[in-house]
Amino acid sequence: MVQKFAFTLLLAIAVLQFFQIDKTNPVANPALDFMNITNPPDEIATILKTACYDCHSYNTRYPWYTNIQPVAWWVKDHIDHGRSELNFSEFGNYTEGRADHKLEEAAEYTLNEEMPLPSYTWGHSDARLTDQERKFLADWFEEQRVILFSESTSGK
Repeated sequence: MVQKFAFTLLLAIAVLQFFQIDKTNPVANPALDFMNITNPPDEIATILKTACYDCHSYNTRYPWYTNIQPVAWWVKDHIDHGRSELNFSEFGNYTEGRADHKLEEAAEYTLNEEMPLPSYTWGHSDARLTDQERKFLADWFEEQRVILFSESTSGK
C-alpha cells in the first residue's frame, strides 16, 4: 500500500513538471521606471534591485527552483501579486495620489519588516535588510514623497 502511494505521488510530481510557469518579463518603457524617475543614489538602487525589483517590477530574475512545480506556481503567484500591489516598472503611469500612497506604504512596510517577505529572503540572502538599511530606504521613500508631490500640492 505504501509503495503504491509513493509511486503515485512520484508520478503526480513528475507530471506536474510539464506545466511550467511563464517566465517572460513584459516589455517595459524605461521612462516609466521608478529608478529612472527618481535617480536614486547607488546604495538605494542596489537595495531596490536586490530586495524589491524581483517581485515589484518587470525585471524579475527567476532562480533555478522556478523550474520545479509546484514551487514555481507559488513563486509566480507572489510575483503577480507583488506587481499588482506596486510595480516599479509602471510607476510613471500611476496617478499622483496612487504613487504617493505606494511610497507611503513602501516606507511603512520596509520599516515594519513586512517587506521584503521572509519567504523571499530565505532564498535571497542579499535581500535581507539590516535595521540601518531599512531606515535608510524608508527615509528615502519618504523624501521622494516630498520631492515628487509637495510642489504639486503646495500650490493648492
